[in-house]
Parts: sequence; structure tokens; C-alpha cells
Amino acid sequence: MDLVLVAEQLLNGLQFGLMLFLLAAGLTLVFGIMDMINLAHGSLYMVGAYLAAAVGGATGSFGLGLLAAVTGTAVLGMLLELSLLRRLYQRDHLSQVLATFALILMINEGVRMIWGEQPLMLNTPAALSGPVELLPGLLYPAYRLLIIAVGLVVALALWWGVTRTRVGMWVRAGASNRAMAQALGVDIRRLFTLVFGLGAALCALAGGLLGPLLAVQVGMGESILILAFVVIVIGGIGSIRGALVGSLLVGLVDTASRTLLPAALRALASPELASSLGPALASILIYVLMAGVLFWRPQGLFPARR
Repeated sequence: MDLVLVAEQLLNGLQFGLMLFLLAAGLTLVFGIMDMINLAHGSLYMVGAYLAAAVGGATGSFGLGLLAAVTGTAVLGMLLELSLLRRLYQRDHLSQVLATFALILMINEGVRMIWGEQPLMLNTPAALSGPVELLPGLLYPAYRLLIIAVGLVVALALWWGVTRTRVGMWVRAGASNRAMAQALGVDIRRLFTLVFGLGAALCALAGGLLGPLLAVQVGMGESILILAFVVIVIGGIGSIRGALVGSLLVGLVDTASRTLLPAALRALASPELASSLGPALASILIYVLMAGVLFWRPQGLFPARR
């Protein structure tokens, strides 16, 4: 196996895993702290991608598009929490699933009404459009390196915010014992709104960064939402560290298997069979990984302390 190809796939897996982390971190905070199943989380990712593409296309600035996406989606997320989702906290999970699934349908139709059916184009910044030579013979796109850098910075900032700040202490207290935290003077309702806004902002950041690599289209959030749920199940509900480790595992397994499995199967079967069977087996491996983790550690790798 070519070492340059292996290195490229490892970097691709790291990049994909860190983007999954941006989605899973917000989802695990909402699920772990609020005990709220939010299926519309992926729709916020889609809205962020559309806002980044629309504003970036209108202004010609990728940075302004990304800023508008993060700000606008955070405001939308907080408005949704204040107007609708807050009423679901005391309801059972089935009610939450049905209500947020309805939100998916409404947001998808709203996006169609505003931007139409055709996918939008979000261009890579011109300064980052070329490759960077990391090692002799190893050229890697500069934009993907930016995504990796942003993901690492956000992961470090979230860890510091949750473990080293007063707001993070309130978040951990609310996750451990909501009633006790409220009795000690923590404004749980405002805290929940801020946490939901942070989760929406992280979704938008992921959507805006992945926009130049993927199609910005209606329904793009549903498929990646499934992977985000897989990540938090592997890592442990409510755990930022678990979300990071789970995201990296899923990203590396998914990316590496899609490249290595077809190559390995070609040595055992015909090229046609290897080309069709390899991607199918690669997509299954993620769920095999999840099943193995659940069998070994039913609470996930790093469950939040309760």
C-alpha cells in the first residue's frame, strides 16, 4: 500500500471526523443536558450551509458568509428553543421525536421557498484553493488543512469552556442534577437557550466549512445527522470528550475503509465485485463499530458523570 495514499486518507478521516465533532458536540450537549432528542439538528446544519453560500455568493467573501451562517443559525436555534422546543422538555421522547421531525419538514420547505430546488455553489477561498506539500510527494489541499485546524481549535475551546469556566460549571451542574442547580441559583432556562444556540452555531460552522466540498442542497442534514447520533452513542451521551473521540473514530473508519476495503477485495474477487461490495461493507463498518462499543461499554466510551 502506498504510504502517501495512507497518509492522505488519514488526513481525510481526521478532517471528516472533526466536522462530525462540530455536529455531535452540540447534539450531545442538548441531549445530555436537556434530555432532549432533537432530530432537527441536521436541519440547522443545512441552514448554516445555505446562509454561508447565499451571503458568500452575494458579497464575494467566504469569511462574511461563514460569519453570517454562524450568527444567523445561532439566532434561529435560540428562537426555536424559546418558541417551541422549551415546551417539549417535560414531554416524553416520542413527542420530542415527532415534533422535531415536523421541524425537519418545515425547515426543508422553508429553504425550498427561499432558495429553490437547485443546489447552491459555495466556492473555496482563492487563497486556499491550491495544495500544500506536507512531505515529499504528499500534496494536500490547503482548504482541508484549514478545516482540520478550525476543528482542533473549536475542540480545544469547547474543552476549556466546559471544564475551566463558570458557565461550563453551570452546564455540568445542569447535566448532573438540574433541580439542584436551579435551587442553587442557576438560571436553567437561560442556560438551555444559550446551549441550544451554541449547538446551532457549531452546526452552521460545520455546514459552512463543508459547503465547498459537498453539495449545498435541501435534505443534506438528514444523512449526516445519523452519523452524529452514531458518534454520541459511541462516545457517551453528554460528553464533549466522548464526542471528539467518537467523531475521530467514525471519521477514520469511514474514510479508511472506503479506500482500503475495495483495494483488499480486488485481491480476492473480480474488480466489478470489489467496486460494488467495498463501499457497501465500508458503510456497514461504522455500525459494526457502534455495536462493538455498546457491547463492551453500554454507556459509551466516555459517558458524562451523573
